[in-house]
Amino acid sequence: KLYDNVSKLAKLKLEDYKLGTATWAEQFSEALFQVGDDEEEDEDWTPGTMDYVMHVITVPWKLFFALVPPTDYLGGTVCFVVALAFIGIVTCLIGDLAAIFGCLIGLPGSITAITLVALGTSLPDTFASKAAAISDDNADASIGNVTGSNGVNVFLGIGLPWAMAAFYWTGEIGGCTEESCGAASENPKTKYLEWSARVGEGGLTFGEHGYTPGYVVEGGSLGISVVTFCLCAGVAIAVLYYRRVTYGAELGGPKGGFLGATMTSYLFTGLWVTYIAVSCIVVASNGGFDEE
Repeated sequence: KLYDNVSKLAKLKLEDYKLGTATWAEQFSEALFQVGDDEEEDEDWTPGTMDYVMHVITVPWKLFFALVPPTDYLGGTVCFVVALAFIGIVTCLIGDLAAIFGCLIGLPGSITAITLVALGTSLPDTFASKAAAISDDNADASIGNVTGSNGVNVFLGIGLPWAMAAFYWTGEIGGCTEESCGAASENPKTKYLEWSARVGEGGLTFGEHGYTPGYVVEGGSLGISVVTFCLCAGVAIAVLYYRRVTYGAELGGPKGGFLGATMTSYLFTGLWVTYIAVSCIVVASNGGFDEE
């Protein structure tokens, strides 16, 4: 047991050394010529046809991320900052491509967001959580990564642009209403008309209640989707608690049995499918597909 522990520690140190001493030239060389997993321990392993196919498909992405500096610059700070910037670029690309694809096939924006965009931006987190669960002796990092990522998506991904838009429209309109700006020809009236055209019926209702015009986001079918998500999340938390009490672990454990690893994976997948199905039904009942 002592030998195994020392071997694991030595392997971790060697991996850190390899990562820290990598150079940009080596990164580009590996991106172009390395086929398959670089952690493959079987010396007799040879790449198969599918490995070469996937290598050709992923070469552009490998070369793109090879531009990220190695970790031996400023203690990895440069690598961290540049990697975040590259992830942001890829996220924007995925979002735009998904929006265009959804528009082409007539898929409402809300459904595109919870399917194509969510899958494209969340799969990297899924693989990161899987790697953390395999390498760690507990599930804290893998589950914490999911909750932390969702927290950033909701609080920053939605709150920050909404706050910026609210500040912009409040400052541009300056409390102008249709009556007070009716005879004006300056910028506030133009901005008010632009605001009215953008917000549509939600903005008109907003104005009828006497509120100052500002940034308005119509809820639409979001309410039912949020309720469905909360119910599914409650079931997931209950399952994790049951597994903690019964098997002593949220992840892993015996594959068979009630709420074993296999059954839990199918159940969680079913919860996701249920959430997508309910959201699509709600959007369809509100005429979302017809509007697109």
